[in-house]
Amino acid sequence: MIREWGFDFVRMPMDYRLWVREGDRRTIFPDAFRELDLGVEWARKYGLHACLNIHRAPGYCINAPQEPKSLWTDRETREICAEHWAFLAKRFKGIPDREMSFDLLNEPDGVDNATYAQVIRLLTEAIRSQDPGRLVIADGTEVGNRPVPELIPLGVAQATRGYQPMEVSHYLAPWWKGSVGLPPPAWPMVDKGTLKDRAWMKKEFIQPWKELESQGVGVFVGEWGVYKNTPHAITLALMRDHLELWKEAGWGWALWNFRGDFGILDSNREDVAYEKYDGHLLDLKMLELLQAF
Repeated sequence: MIREWGFDFVRMPMDYRLWVREGDRRTIFPDAFRELDLGVEWARKYGLHACLNIHRAPGYCINAPQEPKSLWTDRETREICAEHWAFLAKRFKGIPDREMSFDLLNEPDGVDNATYAQVIRLLTEAIRSQDPGRLVIADGTEVGNRPVPELIPLGVAQATRGYQPMEVSHYLAPWWKGSVGLPPPAWPMVDKGTLKDRAWMKKEFIQPWKELESQGVGVFVGEWGVYKNTPHAITLALMRDHLELWKEAGWGWALWNFRGDFGILDSNREDVAYEKYDGHLLDLKMLELLQAF
């Protein structure tokens, strides 16, 4: 479906707990990767770039529960995380960069730039020890929103996010504490006297990344979308502004998600007249908007 609709990229979020047993973080079970292998095979078959992301890594995940030991402070945990990336690099060695990339960590937070750069250096060196040419991507800090100039010497690309403003994209999202007590969303919107619109997004979330890009760093939008509780018309208006800004910037993007509460298929929105498509409910207006960019 992704290919038929004209798209060429798929991000595959992973959880390391699926390939270890009983908390033994150092022992990786290769048989656990059969489904990932198949996903990569399908991506290559249909001409999609496969971006592998350890969404829950040993020592860090933006989602609950927290990891028992922190990747930012625990040396052994860093070494273990590096071993996991080295395993993946060896497993998929030989697949060209145009077909595969590695997105190291999802939405790092609670870490200063210097410490983050130390971690990314270790993970990148582990990958390059197995596959020197692999394309590596590091998310920005502050949950992926801020570029990290300290990573420039490492020769990695960087990924931003497209959830701004959260009051709109995450309206009544149960996992986000900031959603409690929010007024009904609007776009554009006024927040505490500040007009948040396309110009605001360009200044706050495009320009800092363009400055990074001007220093030779590849940039793309590693994750974005709007949760199902935001009214559909407002969802599409916000998405259009994001897409127009990224097209102007020359950046690619990865929607979270394809099928689910943010997506094109089976999103469970109450105000969408869905089309039936191959056993799914299709948000045709959202699909057509994405296809236009």
